Amino acid sequence: MKIRICAVALLLAVTGGNALAEDYPARAVRVIIPFPPGGPTDAVGRLIAQKVATQTGQAFLVENRAGGNGVIGADAVAKAAKDGYTLMFNASTFITTDLVSKNTPYSVVKDFIPVALVAKAPLAVSINSQLGPKTIAELVTYGRANPGKLDFAVGSIGSAGHLATELLKRSAGISINIIPYKGSTPAYQDLIGGQIQGFVDPVLGALPFWKGGRTTVLAVTSRERLPSAPDTPTVGATLKGYEAYSWYGLWAPAGTPKDIVTRLNGEVNKALGSELRDKLIEQGYLLSPGSPEDFVRFQRDELAISGKIISDAKIHID
Repeated sequence: MKIRICAVALLLAVTGGNALAEDYPARAVRVIIPFPPGGPTDAVGRLIAQKVATQTGQAFLVENRAGGNGVIGADAVAKAAKDGYTLMFNASTFITTDLVSKNTPYSVVKDFIPVALVAKAPLAVSINSQLGPKTIAELVTYGRANPGKLDFAVGSIGSAGHLATELLKRSAGISINIIPYKGSTPAYQDLIGGQIQGFVDPVLGALPFWKGGRTTVLAVTSRERLPSAPDTPTVGATLKGYEAYSWYGLWAPAGTPKDIVTRLNGEVNKALGSELRDKLIEQGYLLSPGSPEDFVRFQRDELAISGKIISDAKIHID
């Protein structure tokens, strides 16, 4: 009996990982999104979860656990079982929040494993239509002629829009006052009303206001023009080397078996190659399929880039 048990144990040790991946998921998977329903992170995360559920035949249940600029939901995932049944879908604010605050109860690098990079979301530089400039070059001219008179909203401290605005300030050599808001909706209200002059925010949120004639979009922050807005120039066409994105991905608690991470990565990449592809591209997203190792390298590079902007601009949350 002991010999048989030892043989079984040895077999599991040798093949257990593959068996685990083949059986996974054997039950419903919880996907925590640490923001309220309705925002871009929630919208993209739900699309991916629904498609992966269809592909695997198991439910991928989205749970919105908002609060603390994403910290509450992320902390729940960091403390979850390392079995692949609790995952996190999040945006780039996940890594920047850890950089601007000393009080996050987890480490982005030590407590999470990157599973799949899903998409990059270029931002749009929007201004109040009555301000005057129609191009980035004209905005730079205006800023230099009117020092201290440009107020730009940021939806949250340390967000992709915040870092992109700081990068715009430095690249253009102009003064921009940063005005924090609690989300994009009140920021757009004040932009339209003229209480602020500009707002750098994901294209998906910015284009409806522009197409409705309520704001002016000067440029997008991607390297190339977007299929969803082909007539809109890039910031980099005027300010050489400028490039900025928000981005979205899937994480698991550190220690989750590698075979499960690989399986999940494959399912996400399969979803990105499905009918979701055109839908997300139409909404202004740039899809980013790749391996878990690709995502690890991408996150490492983003931590370095964002860390420098945050350090130079002295951005912090008290």
